[in-house]
This record gives sequence, C-alpha cells and structure tokens, in this order.
Amino acid sequence: MSDYKEQDVLPKSWIAPRSSAALPRSPASVRRQPASGRRTFLSHTAGGLLGSIAFNWLQAAEQQQLQVAHHPPKAERVVVLFQNGGPSQMDLFDPKPELNRMDGKPYPGGVKVETLSPAGSGNLLGSPFKFHPAGRSGMMLSELIPHISSIADEITLVRSMTTESVCHETALRIAHSGHPIATDKPSFGSWLTYGLGSLNHNLPAFVVLPDPGGLPINGTLNWSAGWLPAQYQGTAFNAGDLSTAPVLNLRTPGRVSEAARRRQLDFIQKLNAEHLERFPENTDLEARLKDFETAARMQTAVPIAVDLASETEETRRLYGINQPSTAPYGTRCLLARRLLEHGVRFVGVYLQGQPWDTHSDNANATKGVAAQLDQPSAALVKDLRQRGLLDSTLVVWMGEFGRTPVSQGANGRDHSRRGFSLWLAGGGIKGGYSHGNTDEFGYESVEKIVSMHDLHATMLHCLGLDHRRLTYEHDGRNESLSDADLTHANVVTEILA
Repeated sequence: MSDYKEQDVLPKSWIAPRSSAALPRSPASVRRQPASGRRTFLSHTAGGLLGSIAFNWLQAAEQQQLQVAHHPPKAERVVVLFQNGGPSQMDLFDPKPELNRMDGKPYPGGVKVETLSPAGSGNLLGSPFKFHPAGRSGMMLSELIPHISSIADEITLVRSMTTESVCHETALRIAHSGHPIATDKPSFGSWLTYGLGSLNHNLPAFVVLPDPGGLPINGTLNWSAGWLPAQYQGTAFNAGDLSTAPVLNLRTPGRVSEAARRRQLDFIQKLNAEHLERFPENTDLEARLKDFETAARMQTAVPIAVDLASETEETRRLYGINQPSTAPYGTRCLLARRLLEHGVRFVGVYLQGQPWDTHSDNANATKGVAAQLDQPSAALVKDLRQRGLLDSTLVVWMGEFGRTPVSQGANGRDHSRRGFSLWLAGGGIKGGYSHGNTDEFGYESVEKIVSMHDLHATMLHCLGLDHRRLTYEHDGRNESLSDADLTHANVVTEILA
C-alpha cells in the first residue's frame, strides 16, 4: 500500500512568507505539536481494541484541524485535464488568417534556434480547419472541437501562454511543479492538499487517473509530493478495472476474515508507531502509519465513489461512454466528476504517452486526438454545472506547450514554448472570455502574456491561497510552487470572475 497515501489535513509546518509578514492563523489551524506522548501510549496498546480506538481518535483529532485559506476562496476543488504532448493552438483555439494566406511560404520572422531540429524551421503551415464563432461571446473556435465550442460561454480561453522549455520532460516539470530542473519537486496537487487538506477523509485528497494503457511522459513524477511529506503525493486509480481493482492492492483477500484483518492492521500499526518514535522526522514512515487505516476506510468508500453503474444512460451518453472512440477518456472524465462529488480535493486526468505530439501529419493527428477528447472534456463542465458543482470547482484544460506555425518535415509541427492556448472554467473564472493574443502567425505571445507561474498563482488564488505565502521549509529555504522571488509570478486578475 505504500503507493497510496492518505492526504493528511494539517501541514507539518506553515512557514511565514519571505516578507516575514505573519501568516493568519486560527484555533483550527495551529501548527501540529509533537505527539510523542500519544504515540508512545498508542505503541504500547495498539495490539488490541484500545489501540485501534486510540489510533482512530488521534487521526480524527488531527483531521479536524483544517488549514484556513488566506482569503475567501471561489473554488474548493480542482480537476486538471492534462493534454500530454502539446496541442496545436492554431488548429484548435487560435485562428490565424495570415498564416493560412502565406501557407507554404517562408516565415518572415525566423524561428528561434530553440526548436528541436532544423526540420522545425520549414515554411509556414496553414491550418486546414475552419473556425466559427461559438456561444453568445462569439469566441472563435475550430470545427475540430464542436463540444468545447458548446461551452464557450463557460470558459476563459487563454491564447497567450508561454513556458520555459521545448523539451517534453522539462516543460512537464514546469507545468506540474513550477521548476524546470530534473529533481523531484512537489506537484500542484501536492501543494494544494498540503495547503488546504482533505474534504473527505475516507478518500485520498489527491487522485490521478492515468490512461489504463500506460503512463504519460515523466510518469509518476507528474503527481509527486517531492520533498513535501509523503502523504501529499497523488494516488493513482486504475480506471481500466473499476469493478474489481480501482486501487491496486486495496481489497482484502477473500480468505482473510474481517477480524483477522483487524488484528493484522493493529499489529502493523504497533510496529510502525514504534518505528516512527525512533525516527520522528521520516515522513515516509508517518505516511505508512496512516496508510493502513486509510486503506480500511477506502475499502468501503472507493467502490461507492467509482460505481459508474449508478449513472443514468443520459449521463453516459453525455460523456460518450457508449462510443468506442470517446469511451476511454469519457470514463475517466465521468470518474473525475464522481470523485470530486465525493470530496476529492484534486483530480488529474492524464493521457498515455504524448498523443498531441504531432511532428508528422499534424492535421490528421490533431483531428484524431480531438475526436477522442472533445466530447468528454465538454461533458465534464456541463455535468458539473447541472449538478451545481461548477461554481466551486476549477476546471483546467492544458498541455505543456504548443506547436510551431512552420512545418516540420512536409506536414508536421514542432514544439513551441513561446505561444500556446489553454482554457479554464468554473470556480472564480470568467465565462465567455478570451485572454491575450499571439502574433499574426500564432508563434509568439505578444499581448497579455501568461507564464506557467502566473497560471499556478491564479489557480491557487481561486482556491483562496496566496502563492507567495504557501511555503515549506526545505534545505534551509522557504520553497513555494511559484518561487515568486525568482519568477515574478502574478495572479492574472483579468480572467477572474
């Protein structure tokens, strides 16, 4: 069970911001005090019923100490639909008539040398797809995404994103942890659950839904807790086997009775508690101590949360679950809604590998991926709205970067970090709003530029957290998601409702 951590509700420390201004506190958010007396008592009595009661009481007492947000939040939870590979903005979200007019001609501005290869510096490659005004806002969107077009009045479309790398691995680290260097840094979901804790202690606060066919590039690093306490890492659910094993190694074998399992858990907790007494700073041990009780609660809670059989036929059609092309992603988007509904704080939905990485045959490749993901992505927003959850849920549809307006080879697009698009919806976000612009070819953001650090700061703001004050002491330094002293991250107030 070491891969599936309970999300603790109280940070180990709540470090003052670099400005040294005091962080607001309340009686419900005091710093956790050493619990050696309680743990010592528990370690000597955990072999029987008293130990079980004491341990459960200790957990319940700690779980009630929820951290107070820095300001009133608009959103309580987040779902990120991560588009691995880098979607082509000029084929989906950012129409460029001048690009189409000059199709096949040299790019007049010159592509920067940061593209992956000389093949990325070919002639301009126009988009073969038509754009139409969508919704009352008239947002211009591609014919490839008719379902996302149907929620245009619910979303903010950011057309002026930038990041710091054209390498998938590095750009993914920036998108998830805010840091480009190849070390294990905490992901956004870990920062969020560290800052705000859990909404349902029978389920993990941070859940990821990878494609049953395989992991994305960078694998589990995308949802790592890094050097935050281990209980804040993401818990991967097995969306390909919901009926029997939605969480691997969770179910008790049929030959083991409930009483025997209880005695086994009590004994393991006793050993772990004694071990933790000797090594109180080892967060892996502390996380393991919580794992077994969490698993026992999850054995009841998880099957209910993932029971898609209870969904109506209308809902299944909404997500495209009855269609082979949309069923895999639709299932995970519907599962994400159920997990959010059951109190999971952060859900990340991932694709296998990097399907948006269209280095060759960009038009057909983009069309194929959009056909699989468009309907389920829009369905999640619609479903949250009709259930009254959208106003308290932040939905983010994003990749790690975009594509170049020049061709790679005959008909592909290379990576581009200088200008790309993403959209947000729900808690605290304007609907029917387009933010920023790229140049006339869609290569570089030129108006109202938004960095990944700005995006992170804005997401945290929607959840009531100040990115400059959500910090954790690591190696003698107050670390943060945005690293505001170095990145100059800012909340993008123009996209806020």
